[in-house]
Amino acid sequence: MIETSVQPARTIGPAAFARMVFEGRPLEPVFERLKERAQTYPDDAGARMDIATMLLMSGQLEAGLAMQAESLGMQRAYVRPARAPASLRLLAIVAAGDLMANTPLDFLLEDAAIDLISLFVAPDGRLPEVPPHDVAFLAIGESEANAPLLDALAPQLARWPGPLVNGDPQRIRALSRDRVSAGLAGSPAVYSPSVARLGRAELEGWIDGRRPPFGFPLLVRPLASHAGAGLARLDAAAEVLGYLADQPEAAFYVCPFIDYAGKDGLFRKQRIALIGGRPFVCHLAVSEHWMVHYLSAGMAERPERRAEEAALMADFDEDFAVRHADAFAALNASLRLDYAAIDCAELADGRLLLFEADTAMIVHAMDPPDLFAYKAAPMRKLFAAFEAMLRAAA
Repeated sequence: MIETSVQPARTIGPAAFARMVFEGRPLEPVFERLKERAQTYPDDAGARMDIATMLLMSGQLEAGLAMQAESLGMQRAYVRPARAPASLRLLAIVAAGDLMANTPLDFLLEDAAIDLISLFVAPDGRLPEVPPHDVAFLAIGESEANAPLLDALAPQLARWPGPLVNGDPQRIRALSRDRVSAGLAGSPAVYSPSVARLGRAELEGWIDGRRPPFGFPLLVRPLASHAGAGLARLDAAAEVLGYLADQPEAAFYVCPFIDYAGKDGLFRKQRIALIGGRPFVCHLAVSEHWMVHYLSAGMAERPERRAEEAALMADFDEDFAVRHADAFAALNASLRLDYAAIDCAELADGRLLLFEADTAMIVHAMDPPDLFAYKAAPMRKLFAAFEAMLRAAA
């Protein structure tokens, strides 16, 4: 891989659009200006890429991916310039796809003096011409769709001539739910429930009396599930037929359901980033439901839940990180990545219950500052550590 003089197309990037949404500003005027720009300048690949991003953010998956493909037919390198004069150029090696296909670097670097250059690999995994940069980051996330790309990249990245963060594609591949659980099996500090990967026919067999790999209740989700899509708790074999009627997928992850409710009956889920092996808290969500999502957990409406999150964030380094130091050591030894994020919970016996480990989880600081002022300092600390890791690598 030799740097060329290729000039990336300029983009606004997803973080800027997301901030507009969080702040209640209308996206339509920006969208119309981008459409006009694309019509006036047919060779403007950056405008088309921004339109694709906005379509994907609004849930228009088919139209967004089509526009993205049109843009990539014109250009495979894009740059989101830093707000301030940049002192570092980060090359992100990325894959085509939705907003969960890659590490969301734009959110982590929103205020950094770093130009973010996204280089989209070819559909067969070949690297295009490489723009000038200071440090590279393998940002392609683990998924069924990305697996062939990661496999194809492995020999190419083994010859990468410069600094490369998260640079081993096989370690990204190992972030599948079944491989993560297998890698942490037997850990005394982390409980990562066993995960089985089963075909549709195997689930249908439960209806006829075949035994599932785990006792009920259990959790089932499609392999490509994100953000709880298709995730369900099944309490008996009789519920399988109804579940499959709503899920056309051919393969699923299955694992035991673990009741992690606290003494008050509420469920708590922490998101934590591991940067250079060190844990940084991203958020705490508290919910009445076992499937916890921050946006639907009522954090904005419940001041007592925000107070609990504020306390966790304020004392994280001296409390949570210390109590679970062995768990984080086990996670780092298993994952072996420069950057990853986890969703987890605390069990009554003191262990960390791991839901997921990934490099593509959203980590941001866009919550309304009037309600979530306590997040500002911990998130600045996290972003500073991420930026420092990149600069040290460079």
